[in-house]
Amino acid sequence: MECFEARLEEIYSQVERYVKYRLNGCGDAEDILQEVCLTAYLKYDQLQQKESFKAWVLSIARNRCSDYFRRKQAGREVPLEEIPESRLVYGRWGWQVTTPVEDTLEQLAERDREILRLFYWKDLSLAEIGQKLNIPVGTVKSRLNTARERFRKQYPYPPKGDTIMTKLPNMLPDYTIERVDLEPFPVKWEELQGWQIVPRLGEKLSWGLYDFPSKKRTEYTEMEVVGKAEIHGIEGVEIAAIQYGAEDYYRTGCVDKMERRFVAQLTDTHSRYLAESHVEDGVRKCYTFLDGDEFINNWGFGEDNCGNEVNLVPKGLLKREGDTITGQTPREVVDVVGRYKVTINGNAYDTVCVMDIQCFNDGVASEQYIDQNGRTVLWRRFNKDDWAIGRFGGRRWSEKLPDNARLTINGETYVHWYDCISDYIL
Repeated sequence: MECFEARLEEIYSQVERYVKYRLNGCGDAEDILQEVCLTAYLKYDQLQQKESFKAWVLSIARNRCSDYFRRKQAGREVPLEEIPESRLVYGRWGWQVTTPVEDTLEQLAERDREILRLFYWKDLSLAEIGQKLNIPVGTVKSRLNTARERFRKQYPYPPKGDTIMTKLPNMLPDYTIERVDLEPFPVKWEELQGWQIVPRLGEKLSWGLYDFPSKKRTEYTEMEVVGKAEIHGIEGVEIAAIQYGAEDYYRTGCVDKMERRFVAQLTDTHSRYLAESHVEDGVRKCYTFLDGDEFINNWGFGEDNCGNEVNLVPKGLLKREGDTITGQTPREVVDVVGRYKVTINGNAYDTVCVMDIQCFNDGVASEQYIDQNGRTVLWRRFNKDDWAIGRFGGRRWSEKLPDNARLTINGETYVHWYDCISDYIL
């Protein structure tokens, strides 16, 4: 393990500074440092990309510090289970309690507090809450929506009466997708993967997610490029994003409204994220492309976070016939698989279909229909039949959504889950 020891020696001072900063000079810092080094030593053989050693060790340090704070919370005089929101925060001034959420919850009935606590802070699924409370899932949804609304009326931020003004419809317009017997056209696609905005000054975009088969809008996001920015010497732009109704995707203590900031960069060849930040438990958390898996697993794309390719042409990695996709592919792949006419909201668009397999997440695939302007007309998500099966009630997606469309990708079944459109098509 001489190689391990040499690598650790090179970065030890940085790890030490990180741990002592997180623990604010606490005498337990040395013990945590020993835990970090021991864990890294024991798991070193599992690290496949040795060049990521620094980020990997820092992620271990981050987890050990978080474990330390959880142990401290568990030993406090008042059990956390008795504090409905459990919003204890360790910042530069030590332990603090974020009071707006706590005060608002105290004004609610016990059953409202209970279901909000189970969903947001215990992170239970609707099915798990139903089992715990011995009520049907439909009742869970109804009670959760009621509790959210009561919280929203009581919560002082944003002001009561604040409404969401959006051009996006509450129901997804009907659409058709037809294969066109023409060669796919090359397209310059400058959008950020997954969020559809072009990272260029002056750009604005609103988009929504729509559930299937109900076609109801479940999330709505407003985005705007607000200025120039620089991260670790790399120039880009800052993007402000406000998400409404995003509780199923980003549970960070908000009930209905989530604000994020991105720094992103557009070049002649790639579009990529450089940083992301949001407020969690009253603390603004910032992640950059140097933060290893903490950033890459959520916002990184391509080798060394190069981003998604701007100049799209078929690569021949994937072949699509009807709803069947085949190809000898790497674990993650993006490829143009054909030309399609998409008719939606009364308008017809000449598009290429871009298949993304497992770039977003293991067991997830998407169809993205991009027109000749390089803008997304329609985005459709598909889940591998056993994707996150334990988290979503233990049933396969073909059982949960028997009437939804299917794809067969290299012999595996993927089930349509939801769609995304933006105000670009309205």
